[in-house]
Amino acid sequence: MEKPYPVPDAETAPFWDAVAAGRLDLQRCRSCRRHVFYPRSLCPHCGGLDLEWVTVSGRGTVYSFTVVHRAPAEFQAEAPYVVALVELEEGVRILTRLVDVEPAAVRVAMPVEVTLRGEPRLPYFRPRP
Repeated sequence: MEKPYPVPDAETAPFWDAVAAGRLDLQRCRSCRRHVFYPRSLCPHCGGLDLEWVTVSGRGTVYSFTVVHRAPAEFQAEAPYVVALVELEEGVRILTRLVDVEPAAVRVAMPVEVTLRGEPRLPYFRPRP
């Protein structure tokens, strides 16, 4: 069974273009200077309409996580795997998969970093040394 992949649109294309180029870019509001994720046309913090794309560190910590044992058919061969909410140093949270770590070793507050993998390239996170 074929896995579902993101379909970029006008708002998300800059994010996916950056990932394909090996970067993690997020929007930042020019009015309040806060980072924004997921991509959108206005700032959820202040309502500002002037958002710019900036490359971020890709470093963060596990805010929360779950271990998926009963996966959808497209992902069953990979189970068990970890889906985590990662809080980046820039203050946004990203829902993602953790890789290069056994599910039993994952902990809240664990330092992680982005790794861009696959074809098409997707952002995952792995433990930071």
